[in-house]
Amino acid sequence: MNLFDVYPLFNIEIVKGKGCHVWDAEGNEYLDLYGGHAVISVGHSHPAYVKAITEQVNKLGFYSNSVINSLQQKLADKLGKASGYDDYSLFLINSGAEANENALKLASFHNGKKRVIAFKHAFHGRTSAAVRVTDNPKIIAPVNEDLAVTYLPLNDAAAVEAELQKGDVSSVIIEGIQGVGGIQLPTDSFMQELRALCTKYEACLILDEIQSGYGRSGKFFAHQYAGIKPDLISVAKGIGNGFPMGGLLISPMFKPVYGMLGTTFGGNHLACAAAIAVLEIMENEKLIDNAREVGAYLLDELHKLPGIKEIRGRGLMIGIEFEESIKEVRSKLLFEEKVFTGVAGTNTIRLLPPLCLSMDEAKEFIARFRKVLNA
Repeated sequence: MNLFDVYPLFNIEIVKGKGCHVWDAEGNEYLDLYGGHAVISVGHSHPAYVKAITEQVNKLGFYSNSVINSLQQKLADKLGKASGYDDYSLFLINSGAEANENALKLASFHNGKKRVIAFKHAFHGRTSAAVRVTDNPKIIAPVNEDLAVTYLPLNDAAAVEAELQKGDVSSVIIEGIQGVGGIQLPTDSFMQELRALCTKYEACLILDEIQSGYGRSGKFFAHQYAGIKPDLISVAKGIGNGFPMGGLLISPMFKPVYGMLGTTFGGNHLACAAAIAVLEIMENEKLIDNAREVGAYLLDELHKLPGIKEIRGRGLMIGIEFEESIKEVRSKLLFEEKVFTGVAGTNTIRLLPPLCLSMDEAKEFIARFRKVLNA
């Protein structure tokens, strides 16, 4: 049986990781400035993380959600404290797309409306409703097209209000920072206006913090720079440091009903053990502070480099946009300088390193990047 060919692959097999470094099957060491799409939050193979998963799987890997799993409540308590959302509820699932699916569903259950407002260049996942609110027609199949979605320009509050006034909008979904869209930041004032408009017109505000959350921006959630509280917050990626997991933080205004939501694997024992370990490591090692400080250094140093059109980001979520394609630059970084980075579109390099990236590692990246740019 062949693997279904859905990804263009680099001819590299990564077999080992530690901290912000990975090694391939040939023994080459790489500096990891991408963290596997922002998934690696506390670093590869962190000993406390490995210990937690090992101890849990030696006891019990999985049982169904028809019985009590006290690890779920332990995780909820820690996440509420870490994020500042103690008064919200937590629904645990398997992925970011699933988190957004359930957010959209819960909003529609709540207000009985159907239409969704999303933003141009947004990415929210590849499943049914999540892919429909993603602004990429190439990945939206005909079977997904029935959900009514309006895509609006980011940071245009007047356009949002014009649509909300029509009275049929169930929810507005927005990323804390657009990731796939090129590290595009909603302004704090726009986020504040969005919150006020959703309240005024009785639409639910959904914050997709799958990539921008869990400390990556230098705050627990990127939207917290604006001082707002959305109705629903979707999380995944960094929550489990590589163990597949997602979650939905749910405002007290939503009332649960048996059968409304459900999951087989969501919140399983292994996933919870991983997620609890992540939060403990983040707290013990002050990784959110580190993301803010090292990110500020990177942003400052990147602004000094020549030939770059624009630098965008917060914390350790950074976009480096060039006037031309970055294919050659990224290739040289990977194959000559042994640095993993990501992309957004054709002209933007994305940096999404583990939150434990040290100042010395950041300086090493800048030095290698300078060589590639001949700066």
